[in-house]
Amino acid sequence: MYYLILTLPLGLFWVLLSGHFSGLLLGLGAASVLLVIWFLRRMDSVDGEGSFVRISFGLAGYLFWLAWTIIKANIDVVQRIWAPEMPISPNWTRIETSITTPLKKTLYANSVTITPGTLTTGAREDHLMVHCLSKENALELSQGEMEARIRKLVL
Repeated sequence: MYYLILTLPLGLFWVLLSGHFSGLLLGLGAASVLLVIWFLRRMDSVDGEGSFVRISFGLAGYLFWLAWTIIKANIDVVQRIWAPEMPISPNWTRIETSITTPLKKTLYANSVTITPGTLTTGAREDHLMVHCLSKENALELSQGEMEARIRKLVL
């Protein structure tokens, strides 16, 4: 039933993005949606985990916090580029994590990566390897606010 319910929003999303309503393109869109649903069912049966993410106020709050963090990081990167007194000191850092679920660990790694000035290059059982533009970025990540917010989420 979940896959049937997911088919409709995917189809509407495809139509909104394409903006075309000819028979051929609608048919190709329907085929692509069905192919995605088929892959999703296959992945769910192989790994034994559902692909359903519960949308909650906590997740929405996290996404707003992440958006604000991204805005602040963009400003920081621009300042480092334009102001010679702000050092750019690229470094690798190991961020220890107690997150164990694959979905939350993926969210954590991707949240780090989409934040300007940081890039997750590896995710292991107990840590993430992150390349940071400055030591301040590494220090902020090691303080663990992002991880704590993700651990609180009910996904």
